[in-house]
Amino acid sequence: MAERLKAIVSQISPAKSAVAAITTKNPDDIVITLAVRTPLTKAFKGGFKDTPLDGILVKLLKQVVARSKLDPALVEDICLGNVSDAKAAYYIRAAMLGAGFPVTTSGSSVNRFCSSGLKAVQDIANQISLGSIEVGLAVGAESMTVGGDRLERPFFSEILENQDGRDCMQPMGQTSENVGNDFNITREMQDRFATESYRRAEVAQKAGWTEDEIVPIKVLLKDPKTGEEKEVTLTKDEGPRWGTTFEALNKIRPAFLPHGDKSTGGNSSQVTDGAAAVLLMKRSKAEELGQPIMAKYVGATVAGLPPRIMGIGPSIAIPKLLSKFNLSLDDIDLIEINEAFASMAVYCVNTMKIDPAKLNVRGGAIALGHPLGCTGARQIVTGLSEARRQKKKILLTSMCIGTGMGMAGLFVNEQL
Repeated sequence: MAERLKAIVSQISPAKSAVAAITTKNPDDIVITLAVRTPLTKAFKGGFKDTPLDGILVKLLKQVVARSKLDPALVEDICLGNVSDAKAAYYIRAAMLGAGFPVTTSGSSVNRFCSSGLKAVQDIANQISLGSIEVGLAVGAESMTVGGDRLERPFFSEILENQDGRDCMQPMGQTSENVGNDFNITREMQDRFATESYRRAEVAQKAGWTEDEIVPIKVLLKDPKTGEEKEVTLTKDEGPRWGTTFEALNKIRPAFLPHGDKSTGGNSSQVTDGAAAVLLMKRSKAEELGQPIMAKYVGATVAGLPPRIMGIGPSIAIPKLLSKFNLSLDDIDLIEINEAFASMAVYCVNTMKIDPAKLNVRGGAIALGHPLGCTGARQIVTGLSEARRQKKKILLTSMCIGTGMGMAGLFVNEQL
């Protein structure tokens, strides 16, 4: 009788039971015990301009070892999400050894474009869930100072016979203009969204909200004129421009002519260097090791859409993920959507009717920057930090992905 009553109550209030299902604690839950990142620095002229990808990685991994207080030998696999560097697998393997992980720790790299960092988290979580490993580390990192993801040649002729195949050749800026033109996302709408991203990033920096998500990184900076090197410690993101106004952004020239005149350097994501790391294991393992449980990884999914409007990917991936857990956006407390371009962010907000108060509370990639492979992991680090500050429970992250995909991830904050 008791079981029958439970079933009836579940049918009457499915949302409540769905939330309970993802927040209930179980020994086999995949949990996050550490989530940290480097500062995000301006490509070509910022703090990481003289530190290549492997240098960024080894410095972050040393921080992971120090802050987790975990025996590095317990970490069985490290997966790096990276977009631009074909040698990423070499770099993560060498960097982990340089950071103090033993030769018994394995490494790999994955590339799902802008969601590579989230893809790395998903891959490590899946391995743990299947029992392939017990402890794993997911990393997202990009040196856009060095890398670039432009195609060097057109696709093979048979691919180009297909319209969607041809559209995969379109530069991201062109796809942003497609979204603006197809869905009437005006220049004013984009600039006002970007202004708010800068404002939120400024508020967060001034209030010190980002201090628990960013680890200080020491680097050598070379003076471009004299060649003289000096050691500096990077402690904060370089992208936020305090005092940014709509009027100032509205004066910036379009960046992607002749494809359109709405997307600019002011309302698009910044070209940036940086890295983020997320340490995962089962709840039972974390308790055995005395590791602090920050959050629970619930799940992630990917969805496809036409490549020419790739930016609206979150509007496809988010409903798909929520449906898997019988949730609605009303059940979500905080949302991190990658602001690759204001056009796609405005579309997603309007189409899904996202409460602006829940979205990118500390600003997004327009103000902070978007190191391609890093952002999917960086959103988790930032989102969980904000969830702790606000004492919010359920975090949703989502990315648009070049060539026409969207990815979304779901997490439960356990440090309320």
